[in-house]
Amino acid sequence: MRAGVIGRALHDTIPVMTGYVVLGIGFGILLSTKGYGAFWPLFTGTFIYSGTMQFVAAEMFTAHTPLGAVGLTALMVSARHVFYGISMVERYKDIHGLRKAYMIYALTDETYALVCKSDDEDYCFWVSLLDQSYWVCGGVMGALLGQVLKFDARGIDFALTALFVSICVEQWLNSERHIPALTGLIASVSCLAVFGADNFLIPAMIVITVMLFLLRGRIEDV
Repeated sequence: MRAGVIGRALHDTIPVMTGYVVLGIGFGILLSTKGYGAFWPLFTGTFIYSGTMQFVAAEMFTAHTPLGAVGLTALMVSARHVFYGISMVERYKDIHGLRKAYMIYALTDETYALVCKSDDEDYCFWVSLLDQSYWVCGGVMGALLGQVLKFDARGIDFALTALFVSICVEQWLNSERHIPALTGLIASVSCLAVFGADNFLIPAMIVITVMLFLLRGRIEDV
């Protein structure tokens, strides 16, 4: 029975594996070019496990950003995971112990897309564990490659941006609800113009959160 569940989880996470390993390698190479060894993608992939925040953190580490600013940025960048967790409260209510804590922790975008469709606790656990293992392995592989081979890493940190752009386009084409996307676009561009490229992220996240809250009724009626 367990072998069958693991096999199904492995099969369903193959698309995630292809994306996570490639992006993880890019992240590992980026860290390597900044002087960090293979331990750091292993550590951050295990305990931060947020692709977006890890790419941002790589720049913050080298810029010696104050810890308070790092914490606030992490909160804003990963705030969407709070809503993932809320939507899974009922589904995970009968799970106990460390497994429940881990499954809540491991709700990335791609993992959520798979586990929200299943009521099988074992399946959800193995999807979560496999997805994180792909990301960690990719990061370590990238760091090791970066130490052995010489890479021109200029632009490699754009890989995650490109992924989110492709996801956004796909969701736009397949969704009738464009208010959230337009809200994010308008808020980001406006804050970029007002605060500049180095300071717009947190204000933009705050504005987006407030606007989506105010527009919640209209979005749900679409």
